[in-house]
Amino acid sequence: MKSAVEAQRGVLIETGRNRAKLTTFDYETAVSVTLTGRARKGSSLLHFVQLKKALTAMVAGETKSRAEGTVVSLTGDLLSTEHLTVPIAALEREEFTAPPEPLPATVTVDAGEFFAELKRVLPAASRDDTLPLLKAVNFTLSGQTLTLAATDRYRLAEGQVRAEATVRSPDKPLSVLFSASVLVSLLKQFKTYQGPIGIGLLGEDGDIPRATLTLGDTQITVRAREGKFPQYAAMFPTQFAASVRMDRATLVRAAKKSMAMVQAVGSTGGPVALLWDQEGALSLAPVIADPEAQSRVRGTNVPHTLTCGTGKDVAEQSVRFNPAFLLAALDAFSHKDSVTLHIKEFFEDGHAARPVVLSADDGEDSYRHLLMPMRVPASA
Repeated sequence: MKSAVEAQRGVLIETGRNRAKLTTFDYETAVSVTLTGRARKGSSLLHFVQLKKALTAMVAGETKSRAEGTVVSLTGDLLSTEHLTVPIAALEREEFTAPPEPLPATVTVDAGEFFAELKRVLPAASRDDTLPLLKAVNFTLSGQTLTLAATDRYRLAEGQVRAEATVRSPDKPLSVLFSASVLVSLLKQFKTYQGPIGIGLLGEDGDIPRATLTLGDTQITVRAREGKFPQYAAMFPTQFAASVRMDRATLVRAAKKSMAMVQAVGSTGGPVALLWDQEGALSLAPVIADPEAQSRVRGTNVPHTLTCGTGKDVAEQSVRFNPAFLLAALDAFSHKDSVTLHIKEFFEDGHAARPVVLSADDGEDSYRHLLMPMRVPASA
């Protein structure tokens, strides 16, 4: 973890009752791991990076199985194995700022379901440092449902995970903003974890608003980001001018071809467009800067079914997308054969300008993705 204060660069090791608890804290995120083994009561603060490198060096030249079975002992600042003993840089214990207490789990969720939904939601989180509020995933616990949501203002992803209460459910929904970067690291470090995940949330009514994830012997506690996540429910339309179901794999291939062509002959950051002709045939095409040249472009045919609206409603209409955002949205449905695009309305110029919704519409998948169509230049 990164910190300007030297003591916070350390790992606090507290031992006793045949357990060792290792804790790091950078003022925003705390991680603690509890290990079992012979241990007498004591504590030390050791330089985290040096300790990590020393542990790697201790098993250099060993096979993976022998490395994993190596017994390590720590006495004060002395790290030892059967082959080596070396002192690790010790830091001032008194200067270490202790993290807030981890929260007990209010609910547990299945790790597979949680990670799968998190992977779908995270790409929509903002990466803009000027918008720290949006560089997070909003966790909302309501009854037996944990809702995850993220947005960068141009798209919004929302998914839900079943939650099993460990104590009496809160009387009202609880929401906490959890750092997206921490969640990205979580996915990398626990990609093989299969046990339940405990989740504890403490909202603004608490002393220090925070969230704790418990994965086996590891606890991750994050201070909640200040501010409130946008009230986005009303952004998802409930009535549509048209809903079109498309084969996902076909749409992905068409989007990749169109994005590559935009980069080859179009303008940097140019859009791709889903467009219907006079007969109601649908295609996905690159949009290039020259209107005259655009009239000669032919896109990839996209077989589709209208589940709302008629051919007359969509004839000569179009929706323009940032191709990277469209592909990221489609990737969230990689386990589905088809996706449905819901369009609230078209304008007189034949383009959709209000947010559109992508969903699976199979009654089994609660995930939904809101996309803002790209604006149409006045010359196009």
